[in-house]
Amino acid sequence: MLGADAKRAVETGLSAAEWYHTNVPRKEMKALMKRTNQPAIRDAILLFGLMTGLASIGIALWGSWWAVPFWLAYGVLYGSAMDSRWHECSHGTAFRTSWMNDWVYQIACFCMIRNPVTWRWSHARHHTDTIIVGRDPEIVAMRPPDLLRIFLNFFGILDALNGWKRMLQNAAGRLDAQEATFIPDSEKSKAFTTARIWVLIYVATLALAVSIGSILPLMVIGLPRLFGAWHHVMTGVLQHAGLAEDVLDHRLNSRTVYMNPVSRFIYWNMNYHVEHHMFPMVPYHALPKLHEAIKHDLPAPNRSIAAAYAEVLPVLFRQLRNADYFLKRSLPITAKPYREDLHLDALGTPAE
Repeated sequence: MLGADAKRAVETGLSAAEWYHTNVPRKEMKALMKRTNQPAIRDAILLFGLMTGLASIGIALWGSWWAVPFWLAYGVLYGSAMDSRWHECSHGTAFRTSWMNDWVYQIACFCMIRNPVTWRWSHARHHTDTIIVGRDPEIVAMRPPDLLRIFLNFFGILDALNGWKRMLQNAAGRLDAQEATFIPDSEKSKAFTTARIWVLIYVATLALAVSIGSILPLMVIGLPRLFGAWHHVMTGVLQHAGLAEDVLDHRLNSRTVYMNPVSRFIYWNMNYHVEHHMFPMVPYHALPKLHEAIKHDLPAPNRSIAAAYAEVLPVLFRQLRNADYFLKRSLPITAKPYREDLHLDALGTPAE
């Protein structure tokens, strides 16, 4: 984001460009965008209820192997379900009531070790410049892909360590160079204050662990970000990996995958990822309906997580040898053609 690619994206018009959108009747889109509290309240009660129950059983069984499955399940909710919660609540669409979005967003950001100020602006950039090289700060699989990094993040290792590092950096009143490119000056003090509160929470948790001579407090706060990260990394890789860069059509750089109900709950329907990027203000609970409304204009979704990885992995391995290779998405005959005019305006060459 600090190199020549970022400058090129701005100069060629790829940054903050006009994107293709499937035509949806105004009345239908208005209904899809309607916000309501009920689905998110239901899911929040279920999520926090499960976390409380699982942690309580894990604590009660501490010292026994019987505790392991309860901590593993707790970890997935802490280190993966919270990833989708910060994401949707950052859009302000999960709940109709703004303070509910804000509270869940703050809790989820803490669990994921993502400063709520930094990531709100980072994610706004991701949607404005999706997979635009040099502009998108959330590209998971760059070219050539760093497969070791992706593997380590299945255990939360690099992302969590980077999160703690940035937390300490922000608490000291500093931003890293990339953060400074998208966080307004007026928001920086909020980022610093939040990081200082987090440091106090972690210090208190560590002090309690030392005082009782057990890592049990860290099993509740902190460590689940490591052993529970695998699900959000598994689903997150599928969002854009192996697809086109520097195009202005989400049908070509994003992937929709059909998933089982448990993964959809953890992921909060973000498996409908083309739909989400095309219409980010549609709440998560309406994405299945949006999918049905526009699927005639989208590439065929992957039928399962396994099927998606069967498509993605060969592309990533091939990109190790040829960084220019990517998977070209096929549009159905019912789809409107790719907006090649926008791509020509941006790069001066046809889309490949």
